[in-house]
Amino acid sequence: MLAKRIIPCLDIKNGQTVKGVNFENLKFAGDPIELAKKYSNQGADELVFLDITATNEKRKTIIELVEKVAKNVFIPFTVGGGISSIEDIRAILSAGADKISINSSAVKNPQIINDCVNYFGSQCIVIAIDAKKIDNDYYVHINAGKKNTGIKLANWAKEVESRGAGEILLTSMDFDGTQKGFDIEMNKMVSNLVKIPVIASGGAGANSEHFRDVFEKTNVDAALAASIFHYDTLPIDKLKADLKNFKITTRSI
Repeated sequence: MLAKRIIPCLDIKNGQTVKGVNFENLKFAGDPIELAKKYSNQGADELVFLDITATNEKRKTIIELVEKVAKNVFIPFTVGGGISSIEDIRAILSAGADKISINSSAVKNPQIINDCVNYFGSQCIVIAIDAKKIDNDYYVHINAGKKNTGIKLANWAKEVESRGAGEILLTSMDFDGTQKGFDIEMNKMVSNLVKIPVIASGGAGANSEHFRDVFEKTNVDAALAASIFHYDTLPIDKLKADLKNFKITTRSI
């Protein structure tokens, strides 16, 4: 079995880390640079930064933040939020990011996936998908989860793969911030549908069994979390030690 990755996520608003529940009620969660350093030291495999407001004004903040992170940590990191052009991607990668994440822009203009892959290579193109269960099926949402596109998750995941994306960051809106565990049903469905790596996101609590379950019961390649890492309720080094006891291989600390 390939080593599973543990990925902390920093949701950024006005240059600060925030966290909410079900995409609502955002609260300050710490300085992103200090958190990034902490996670790097604790053995995180990668970092994800998402500019959740993604206005043009915030874009400058994100690029400055990327540059600072690149100088302070030595693990790969992905940046997303409001990316809609080759120029946006070039600027973020030039600032030091290893991958970029596209969400709403890809749904509105799927051709951007092909264009980005052709220009930069699939290895650095991550498609983020926010999905919610409605009437026994999962639907893709955009605009920070506020708009239901009417697109079924299964169809979009397969299209994303067919267009050459290198990875899917899959967030359960229903489980986000609840700390009740990952959405096993949703992650299992998508990770069985596609051959590209899937990152499970949404619902991790301060319980190593949540990570064990998503790795044992689905084919996801990585698990992402925020609150439990921000507030040290489950430090990354402890989580990796627990996973080792569960016979789940992770990258070495």
